[in-house]
Amino acid sequence: MALWQTKKSISLLVDAFPELEVETVVVETTGDRDRETPLNELGGQGIFVKEVQIAVLEGRADFAVHSAKDLPALSPDGLQIIAFPERADPRDALIGNRWLDLPSKARIATGSIRRQAHLKYLRPDLCFEELRGNIETRLKKAEQYDGIVMAKAALDRLNLKPQIVDVLDPSVLLPQVGQGALAIECRVDEPEISTLLSEINHLDTHRSVMAERAFLSELGTGCDLPIAAHAITKGNDVLLTGALSSYDGKTLLRVTETGKDGLALGKKVAQSLFDTQGGRQLMEKNE
Repeated sequence: MALWQTKKSISLLVDAFPELEVETVVVETTGDRDRETPLNELGGQGIFVKEVQIAVLEGRADFAVHSAKDLPALSPDGLQIIAFPERADPRDALIGNRWLDLPSKARIATGSIRRQAHLKYLRPDLCFEELRGNIETRLKKAEQYDGIVMAKAALDRLNLKPQIVDVLDPSVLLPQVGQGALAIECRVDEPEISTLLSEINHLDTHRSVMAERAFLSELGTGCDLPIAAHAITKGNDVLLTGALSSYDGKTLLRVTETGKDGLALGKKVAQSLFDTQGGRQLMEKNE
């Protein structure tokens, strides 16, 4: 998947600058090396990006291509996100079954605590099991469960077509911050590279994902509860829904707001979850 994302970004760059020559630098991350440990135990967000970011900071690469959903809320000193190419489908998909057809106490496999907690809220009877590995590996294990959950964008990008795919509307399962989007990061002191990369930035995607990331940033690094957010841009407006849940899925808080400034909107939604919906008490209870 990482190679596909890199090749896609290079293709967009070369389309914009036909004379440009780009070399791929492959970096193995913590998340790549350990495919058994649950993601939240391994370190959560950042396990698929840290080593890649170091390669850019050290000058071994000029820019990095990330899955936006893997990025922590803030870039390290010296780096900036300069472009978001046009977003793919941000939704999650249930593989091997349909949401409305899941039997009582169905066994669902996913490594995401967000997916587990948010689906438990709707179906407390569901039983969840850990699932790691690359996309193909996870798909091969689908028949061992009543269903597995993964990002729809991953299936689309790799042109994978399981027999049963039920795409889950955000009203059922709100996506992870940045899901379906690529984020291109470079050094802040490289204006020429920044100028090149900015040519493949998709404005609506940029506004939507930055609103989601502002929401994540406002919740703060101290919040380790399952978080989700999804923004869409309609003309001059951004519509953002943010959610925060308990690990056991018994409580799920959700807020939707509209605004023209995505960064201010992200902060507003987060503050509403904290101060109006009870998010602060939920965090304190988790502590």
